[in-house]
Amino acid sequence: MMSLRFHFYFLILYASIIIPTKCFGNICLPKDHVALFIFGDSIVDVGNNNYINTTTYLQSNFWPYGESFFKYPTGRASNGRLIPDFIAEQANLPLIPPYLHPGFNRYTDGVNFASIGAGVLAETRQGLVIDLYTQLDYFKNIETLLKQKLGEEEAKTLLVKAVYLICIGSNDYIVPFTTNPSILQSYSQEKYVNMVIGNLTTVIKEIYKKGGRKYVFLGLPPWGCIPYIKAQIPGNKGTCMEELTTLVKLHNMALSKVLPKLESQLKGFKYSTADFYSFLIERMNSPSKYGFTEGKIACCGTGPYKGIPSCGGRKTVKEYELCENISDYVFFDSGHPTEKAYQQFAELLWSGTPNITGPYNLKTLFER
Repeated sequence: MMSLRFHFYFLILYASIIIPTKCFGNICLPKDHVALFIFGDSIVDVGNNNYINTTTYLQSNFWPYGESFFKYPTGRASNGRLIPDFIAEQANLPLIPPYLHPGFNRYTDGVNFASIGAGVLAETRQGLVIDLYTQLDYFKNIETLLKQKLGEEEAKTLLVKAVYLICIGSNDYIVPFTTNPSILQSYSQEKYVNMVIGNLTTVIKEIYKKGGRKYVFLGLPPWGCIPYIKAQIPGNKGTCMEELTTLVKLHNMALSKVLPKLESQLKGFKYSTADFYSFLIERMNSPSKYGFTEGKIACCGTGPYKGIPSCGGRKTVKEYELCENISDYVFFDSGHPTEKAYQQFAELLWSGTPNITGPYNLKTLFER
């Protein structure tokens, strides 16, 4: 008995030496603790839209969403985990919950503010989503709560050390082509892209004012080629919507130009940009090279490419098909990749080389 007790106390002592911690009331954090804050849309929303008044089209809180990993729908627009879930695992963090989850109050690990269907512009699906400026307001609320829990100095330290994952902009370009074509009639392509990037830059600077120094940006994927968009083209023989593809490429190029400028203007600003476009298009065009059998047809849906958004039977079209082996598919539903595709991308984000994610990868940002 004495021997067991000795070993128990030895393990406690050993842990305290190897993993030094700092406590604030009942909150204890490792000294190398790095939080993760997430802003964005359906690619990274882990359930915020479960708690807002929106349409079922902008929700994923029904079967078969979530069925592969969680075994129940969580609000994630996939069959399992998303990119931030895999990043949290690599960073030794718990899964970061949605900001609106009732009873959630452990903000020291980070918070997920993302919303399915959200855009940078407040006008994108206004009233149905949590737009980027509202997500920023939520982040400012968290800053206040952290100051109350940790004190001003420690809260600032946590926010400076944290990593900020931003994946947004897609819906600002998809909506004009699918539900509101009049939006683009008032702007040239370049002017519209500059407006989106300008608003995004404003939010980045606001996060920076609150302490944010380390950022990872997901470039926009090839939305003009996803099953949902291809199904919109009458008699489509496999072509992509080139106008949308052009806007996505212009956005990614504009983002790649503005980030070095921010780095030169803002002291301590570090960033990583991830080439989501190349990652996804490669798997769509050569699925077998990456362990898939189908790259262009969704696992869950109906119609051409299973691109009609009917997965789960809760939307306008009630009938849908569900594939037998989800891990064979790059796309789970008409617009969102499978957990397997997200896991592959998250691994590249974490430890990839500069041709995929640079100038830093996520592992480096978490360790610096």
